Amino acid sequence: MKRNKAYPWILVGLLWFVAILNYLDRQMLSTMQSSMQLDIRELAIAENFGRLMGIFLLIYGLMSPIAGMIADRVNRKWLIVGSLFVWSAVTYGMGHAETYQQVYWLRALMGVSEALYLPTGLAMIADFHSSKTRSLAIGIHMSGLYTGQALGGFGATIAANYSWQTVFHWFGIVGIVYALILIFILHDKEGHGGTKKAKLVPKSQKAKKESFGKSLAILFSTLSFWIMLFYFMAPSFPGWATKNWLPTLFSENLGVEMAKAGPMATISIAIASFIGVLIGGPLSDRWVQKNIRGRMYTSAIGLTLTIPSLILLGFGHSYAGLIGAAMLFGIGFGMFDTNNMPILCQIIPEKYRATAYGFMNMMGVFAGYAVTLILGSSTDAGNLGVDFSKLAIVVIVAVILMLVFLKPKKELTYTNE
Repeated sequence: MKRNKAYPWILVGLLWFVAILNYLDRQMLSTMQSSMQLDIRELAIAENFGRLMGIFLLIYGLMSPIAGMIADRVNRKWLIVGSLFVWSAVTYGMGHAETYQQVYWLRALMGVSEALYLPTGLAMIADFHSSKTRSLAIGIHMSGLYTGQALGGFGATIAANYSWQTVFHWFGIVGIVYALILIFILHDKEGHGGTKKAKLVPKSQKAKKESFGKSLAILFSTLSFWIMLFYFMAPSFPGWATKNWLPTLFSENLGVEMAKAGPMATISIAIASFIGVLIGGPLSDRWVQKNIRGRMYTSAIGLTLTIPSLILLGFGHSYAGLIGAAMLFGIGFGMFDTNNMPILCQIIPEKYRATAYGFMNMMGVFAGYAVTLILGSSTDAGNLGVDFSKLAIVVIVAVILMLVFLKPKKELTYTNE
């Protein structure tokens, strides 16, 4: 299969389902607090529930750079299969948890295993696709994350009809089975670390492996990488704000119950983000063939769309206004999201890409952790809408820095593409 000319797209399809499970399994917990607290009383305390969400984000963030460094050196197929199997087994184990401590440590283990996936999967897709299709391929993959995020909201619905244990059991089993299937049909690009071709190269011809320290020195001595790091982190503030607080914002500004506001917010963002991917991916792939800064311009257009949408989200009080603003944000964020790894491919050599994305992912997650706490305080003070709109300032700064200082290079081409 890996010699099939269509395999780069088959790979996107295979990893799309992994991406769904990656977000679905982590999001389900946030929707099932009311069901689980009947059996685990500590979860009725908001602070305890917040600790569960926090430990995942902290460990996931800290593990992301480590995951990237590992992915740049080993066969990425086995890293993906292994991480999917472990987090799916953890999901299954959550259904057997009887105490708060058991849920807490399982959640921590999920942070480790899930962190291994995203830098690995994105670097793998980037290697299989040339500059003509890279943004679209990565964008389609990212839509799997949006889909998983949206589907995670239905965990509470299933739990209401069956039990929260059943939800964790079945989704855990699905992931375990899919990991076993991927053993036979998922393949890394030959020549990457750990593949057969890499192992068969005579020792005399093998380049000396660089230490982790030297890899980091190369990354952090690149000015464009620092700009890219901030450019990725800044939109993560509103990105995570919409994930964690948009349903609350909808509920407060429209005066409707959470059962109605939640699906309205998450589905609007998910659909719009997918539309953004379909716009930003092909546009970027075509533009970069004519202008080396084409991907940057596409991404900047997307982020610019999120600026008015954040202001509208903060001050909107009508269904049309809020849903329209959420759709505008999703389209813009999708255009941004689909171009991060492709832009990274223009400033960072192939053998450091997973490591670089791992650091970017870490900064994005930490930004999400910070904004979740900040907007929690804003909600208690009755200022959620106002503070939500202020996030537009961070996005403006990121766009300006990127357009002025980021210096992309011509993308590498591969002889076997």
